[in-house]
Amino acid sequence: MTRLLRLCALLALGIPANAQVAPHLPPLDRALPPRAERIYQQLADRVDAKVAMDVVTFMAPMWRLPGNPAFEQSQQFVFDRLVTAGLQPRYETYADGGQGWEYVRGSVRLGGPAGEVLLSKETHRVDLAIHSMSTPPGGVTLRLVDVGAGTSDAAYEGKDVKGAVVLASGNVSQAWNFAARARGAAGVISTAIAPYTRPNETPDVLQWGSINYVESLHSFAFKATPRVAERLRAELAKGPVSLHVDVETRFHRRPNRTLIVEIPGRTQPDQRVGLVAHVQEPGANDNASGCGTLLATALAMQDGIRSGRIPAPARTITFLWVDEISGSRQWVKDHPDQLKGVVAMLSLDMTGEDTAKTGGTFLIEKQPDPSAIWDRPSDPHSEWGAGKVDPAIVKGSFLNDLHLAVALRRARDTRWVVRTNPYEGGSDHTVFTMAGVPAVLNWHFTDRYYHTNLDTIDKVSATEMQHVAIVVGTTAAFLASADGTDVAPMKRLMETARDARMATERANHASQEILAAWEQWYGEAVLSVQRFQN
Repeated sequence: MTRLLRLCALLALGIPANAQVAPHLPPLDRALPPRAERIYQQLADRVDAKVAMDVVTFMAPMWRLPGNPAFEQSQQFVFDRLVTAGLQPRYETYADGGQGWEYVRGSVRLGGPAGEVLLSKETHRVDLAIHSMSTPPGGVTLRLVDVGAGTSDAAYEGKDVKGAVVLASGNVSQAWNFAARARGAAGVISTAIAPYTRPNETPDVLQWGSINYVESLHSFAFKATPRVAERLRAELAKGPVSLHVDVETRFHRRPNRTLIVEIPGRTQPDQRVGLVAHVQEPGANDNASGCGTLLATALAMQDGIRSGRIPAPARTITFLWVDEISGSRQWVKDHPDQLKGVVAMLSLDMTGEDTAKTGGTFLIEKQPDPSAIWDRPSDPHSEWGAGKVDPAIVKGSFLNDLHLAVALRRARDTRWVVRTNPYEGGSDHTVFTMAGVPAVLNWHFTDRYYHTNLDTIDKVSATEMQHVAIVVGTTAAFLASADGTDVAPMKRLMETARDARMATERANHASQEILAAWEQWYGEAVLSVQRFQN
């Protein structure tokens, strides 16, 4: 009977019976403001998935860190396409404590220089830890010492690791501090791997990592796959083992930089909507996909405005390609006057998941609302996990439900699966949230290849990036253009969302404290719409 009622409800809403619909998401797309609907229709036909995939294809093979060539080449790739589209991008540079580390060459061989290759840049891509330094030309042959986890003093009792390579099952940075920094080991091979990567099913997966930059040590660290870890321990069980390690790295101590392009506002240029994607990291999904999605969004909006199909916005739309967190913090610091006029911020981080391969689902991480304070059955956290949220940053606004409504509008057309999660933080939206700006994160999680060597272009979906670009572009363009005629429709959307939320909370037997918190949050959300009155 329950299944039959659900089927009838779906058909009444015009939703295909086989569509995947999250039960806690009300059909807010049916209350989408008319201006947002018009913008959606135009962007749905304009976002070019190939634009996004071209960026991913260029960026994905490179390990991008601020100041290194891969980071700057990736930004320049986007820069050139913005220029071709008639936009006027620019760079803003700032001093940064990073080392601009570049992985040039690296290998670990069993035995001597001609031995079997166990780890290499060619095969494992990100096996060498950030800040590892070069070995002498031609490499070095070193003995291997197993220290168990390697992350406590007890692990080293009775073991001479000075000048050796330490094999550790613990965190690479911690093991390196105990072995190399404190005891003079030449380097570390860490076999640590997170359960979400399913190492039993994927024996050639490894998670990249980093060690501290200590120039005087001239040390290194590698991450090993489960297959290599098993091989090394099997060899040690037979007797002493030596490894030949050959590493070349470079350090480019240049200023950090942010790529910025704007579509200027016609009548209220001092107000703006911000869109941000981070460039650094070595993954295809994390975050070449976010960079490509942001470029596709910018070009589609520019094309729509230039053709007259989308009116030029009243407010400025600002696009940023940054070093995650650092770049956003610098923009906030350098532009205090502009920050005051930021209406909303949308972060794009891991927007391209082929969900069938990665296991990740598209998520809108909401700006802090009461579900970030109290765990709610209707609002599950992602596997990233809940953290302690200061109630002072929980302030109601229009953004959560407006952006969700746009995403559900896309889902109605395409059966795209849309989910939300409470605020958890960890990307550029956190910086703007802490600065008092309504901000949401567009992402996918859990991704079994997150922060691994297997976050490669074959796990990326051009269609998924297209969905995200259409939704992010629609929300941004609407907020940049909204005026007094949009206030009543936005209020109706907030009220629809409020009524659905309160019904859900009552069904979940929420306490009076939680009900009161939601009432206050939505009271503030309805009031927040008034900023578009003028």
